[in-house]
Amino acid sequence: MKRVQLFLVLVVALMFLPASVFAGGQDEAASSGKITVTFAGTEAATTTQSKMMQAVADVLNADGRFDAEVLVAGALSGDTDALVTQAKLGVPLVVPSDPGRLASQFNIPDMNILMAPYILTDPAVLEKLPDTELFKTWSSQLEKQGIVLIADMYNGFRNFYTVDKVEHVEDLSGMRIRGFGNDIGNALAKHFGFANIAIPFGEVFPAIQQGALDGTEVQVSAAAGNAFWDVTPYIAITKHYMLQTAFVCSTRLLNGMPDDAREFFLKTIREKALEYGKTGEEAEDGLYQKMVDNGVTITEVDLREFQDAIAPLYKNNDLKFSPGLKEKLFDQLGM
Repeated sequence: MKRVQLFLVLVVALMFLPASVFAGGQDEAASSGKITVTFAGTEAATTTQSKMMQAVADVLNADGRFDAEVLVAGALSGDTDALVTQAKLGVPLVVPSDPGRLASQFNIPDMNILMAPYILTDPAVLEKLPDTELFKTWSSQLEKQGIVLIADMYNGFRNFYTVDKVEHVEDLSGMRIRGFGNDIGNALAKHFGFANIAIPFGEVFPAIQQGALDGTEVQVSAAAGNAFWDVTPYIAITKHYMLQTAFVCSTRLLNGMPDDAREFFLKTIREKALEYGKTGEEAEDGLYQKMVDNGVTITEVDLREFQDAIAPLYKNNDLKFSPGLKEKLFDQLGM
């Protein structure tokens, strides 16, 4: 109950930001002729996602037309959906969300396929994704609701980080695992048999430490960036999601920019998303080794067993995909 009350207070407080904090920043920027934008994320400053946003901000600020800052590790809010809502309302934010969150938040079920378990398994396809008709359709549906999908960046495969060893699907049964609080997260929990506890990422470490959670499913960059080796001695390499960071901003922010500045803004984010997605992929082996060096045991599970456990999700169409969606996506990606 206290968490709900705290969240409501946060949301109400954020609703006043456009008229106070951000309005003040925009007024100052307007007097200097600059465009104010804040990159706001929940991951630690050391993760690929956070480094990418800082790299973009550096390029924008060096250009001279922008006044960009980066607030990570939940400095503005630890709730991604709340940040996206603020962007939708016109706050000058760029927020790293993901396709599954956006699909649930904006009621675009087909978009879930980008993050659905064991559908996309090769980061290289993300380079082609923005040119597909499906991506353009989803982008258009988001823009009608006040949000622009700028880029989709590879951010690592999600695995299970737990206090007890997981070797088989049945080992997850009854565990309290922090996962996505959306359709995809709930579907994964249903078919793998764990209790999905959808709390802000910043609360995961202390929750595991205090015994309120048995683990989390997360990408290695975030796990290493938050020293999860101190609370989760086991990793099961299930690779159930290929996590993508979907960078979004408000249509109001984008439409308020001069054409040349808008083109530069979008181009910079898209280029850095590709660059840092590849950088993050190359860094993963080293991060896994860092987990091992800090005492974590890595288990290579039988992926077929986990894929078979997920199969009913698609047979029953739990995610309400349009007929032939997977085939259409694969065709447009040239897979």
